[in-house]
Amino acid sequence: MSVSDKVRQKLRDIPDKPGCYMMRDRRGKIIYVGKAKSLRKRVQWYFREASLRSGNPKIRGLINSIDDLDYIVVRNEAEALLTEGQLIKDYRPRYNVTFKDDKRFLLLRANITAPFPQFRFCRLKRDDNAVYFGPYTSSSAARATLDFLEKRYGLRKCSPRNPDADTYKHCMNDIVRFCAAPCIGKVTSEEYHEKFEEACAFLRGERPVVLKELTELMEQAAEKRDYEKAAALRDTLTVLKATIRKRGQTPSSPEIRAADALKGVEQLKDVLHLEKDPKVIECYDISNISGTFSVASMVCSINGVPMRNRYRRFKIKTVEGIDDPAMMAEVLRRRFGRMQDEKTKPPDLVVVDGGITQLNAAYNILEELGIDYVTCIGLAKRYEEIYCKGLDLPIRLPKNAPALKVLQQLRDEAHRFAITYHRHLRNKTIKESVLDDIPGIGDTRKKLLLRHFGSVSRLRKAAVKDIMEVPGVGKELAELIVGALR
Repeated sequence: MSVSDKVRQKLRDIPDKPGCYMMRDRRGKIIYVGKAKSLRKRVQWYFREASLRSGNPKIRGLINSIDDLDYIVVRNEAEALLTEGQLIKDYRPRYNVTFKDDKRFLLLRANITAPFPQFRFCRLKRDDNAVYFGPYTSSSAARATLDFLEKRYGLRKCSPRNPDADTYKHCMNDIVRFCAAPCIGKVTSEEYHEKFEEACAFLRGERPVVLKELTELMEQAAEKRDYEKAAALRDTLTVLKATIRKRGQTPSSPEIRAADALKGVEQLKDVLHLEKDPKVIECYDISNISGTFSVASMVCSINGVPMRNRYRRFKIKTVEGIDDPAMMAEVLRRRFGRMQDEKTKPPDLVVVDGGITQLNAAYNILEELGIDYVTCIGLAKRYEEIYCKGLDLPIRLPKNAPALKVLQQLRDEAHRFAITYHRHLRNKTIKESVLDDIPGIGDTRKKLLLRHFGSVSRLRKAAVKDIMEVPGVGKELAELIVGALR
């Protein structure tokens, strides 16, 4: 068997540790990815005469095509399996069959568009706009984590998409599992969504205070010599720390994150053929439900790092119904028109959430304002495609490309910021609507009351004499308001 000098040298150095290996052909293209408990034993197997003689046609074809190899050392076999899956999906080597091993591990999936979302287990991640966490190498740890989430955050277990009082007739989860019981109105949809989002934040590792609370409870139980409870809390902590830890975790200090973001910005310059690095990037997103409470958000990053003090939000004023491109046009007209009035420097790059339609709307406004020196792109979520002016086809970057990560982070942040503002306005309107049910309060008095107190919450706490200070509100009406709100 003929073995290249490059392979021969690497065979001498390859360690006896778990990891993944990548076989390359004479053009340097990755043609096969594999995993091993021992890299040394597994990789050396390919270059034995007996392997070539006894191997099936596929193996023999692979061995004869190998001109070079690379390998990645990981901590354990489970991590090797996960890494192998990612490498196969990234490089699609021609000698790899359809990858099925990722079905072995559990994922947590939730449909965020459901009225009352809940977590369910699955073994295959799909492009269905749901949120996924995992995969988890320990199914028992994953199940224990789900049990904790449901109890801690009051998430429901029942199967109906929209549970109601009939669902509750055969359920006691609000008693035995601390379920928030949206089926009988114990919480509103908005309150339930807040609980669900907190659970997601915990799974992302953004709520370390929860683990701290459990640690304190464990220590208190131990001090009281309640060793059984302390042991149970200790086991729960161990499981939770394992499941929320990011796999293949690397140091993620602010300095490292900033360096990674800067790489993405530098790559964006090359991908988009810009004259300089897009140091300041603004990203815009629209949020509405059936054309109601339409809002927009703008988030900003400097060198790829989000700058919250530069975020802006907008109420849509001139567009009715569902017309995202028109709404995007309104927001950009207001934003860049104000920049011109205040003579402030525009961003180096503008990103709009959407495809060619939203991008054309953005460029039309920039042209209308005489701003032809700002580059604008669209990022379409379905395939993460980048739309640019003058290109017939969108740009598709590798999933792990630093430039794509910078754009995705900004787009997701803009979406979160827009959704948050949308919910705020909707909840405020819902709360204010209770005033409409009080006899004697029309639009004029309603506006006067809200202007005086600022919100329904403050009005609810006000005394009769305080409410009487509002013009046109006498004692009888003030007492009626107090009675109705309390």
